[in-house]
Amino acid sequence: MKSSKLALTAVSIAAALALAACGGGGGGGSTGAAPSTPASSPTTGNLTTPQYAADSAQLAAFNLLNQQRQQCGFPALQDNSLLDQAAVGHAQYMGQNGVTDDEVSGKPGFIGVTYADRATHFGYSDSFIGGVSAGYYTNAKLTEAQYGQQLVYGWLSGVYHIGVGVWPASAIGIGTNETTFNGFPVVQGSMTLAHQQTIPGNMPLTYPCQGITGVAYSSGGETPTPPNTSGNWGTPIAVAGNVTDKVVLTAGTVADTSGTVTTLQLLNSSTDPNHLILPYEAVAYPATPLLPNTTYTVSLTGTINGTAFSRSFSFTTGNIIG
Repeated sequence: MKSSKLALTAVSIAAALALAACGGGGGGGSTGAAPSTPASSPTTGNLTTPQYAADSAQLAAFNLLNQQRQQCGFPALQDNSLLDQAAVGHAQYMGQNGVTDDEVSGKPGFIGVTYADRATHFGYSDSFIGGVSAGYYTNAKLTEAQYGQQLVYGWLSGVYHIGVGVWPASAIGIGTNETTFNGFPVVQGSMTLAHQQTIPGNMPLTYPCQGITGVAYSSGGETPTPPNTSGNWGTPIAVAGNVTDKVVLTAGTVADTSGTVTTLQLLNSSTDPNHLILPYEAVAYPATPLLPNTTYTVSLTGTINGTAFSRSFSFTTGNIIG
């Protein structure tokens, strides 16, 4: 079975979170702007248990993302019925118009331009709203659970999308839609994340972290393309604090069990040419794919709020291409 990932779209949550970090004021950026209506109560639309069907792609994505976040010390996200409606609506829009973050008024299925606009349309308003979107296709029908998991692995293996594993949001909505592409099944997926929360622990935290297994060893098809890559890249590592923190990576390597050491590319908010990495987040990544089913030891150094830190841990790749 051959499989491929349609282009992941740019991480629209970046603008929203940057605004939230500075108090929700105005600013540049065409996506994820803070709504002008009053912020919602954090319980508006929140569900004590997820509403997704037992065999759905949505539930598989929800469970996998939360499992990965919690294993690395990041709080679980709570299903929100209003954000679900926004995400489902956007997935359906992409089924008619192609993978995108922003919608265009007048096109079939239009709900709202940005993730925040679509959330507001369904009654959820907050100064901390954004999301990610993607498409995935194969030449054979997968189970719904496989589709949901593949979407999450795709986002977590994207240099500009790995933030879904570390962002300090508390609510999530997930939507999927299925069509065909060149005669093959294709699934469109979208996540809307919202409502800031403080992450406890010894900052900064990382994803992946010690003991994580099964992550994608190779990824591609991301928009924008990560700097200094000419094809697929290897497993990225996100380093994140809370929204008031400033994280800067200064060096990073990964080493396999044979001792082969790879120097990582470093992407900080001040060096990101695409201006999507947030000040409290940094990403390190190999410019070429890693090996499948292989354990790697990561060594990172940097500063958080000007104070030096170092992190060393091991993770194991799976036989997955993001």
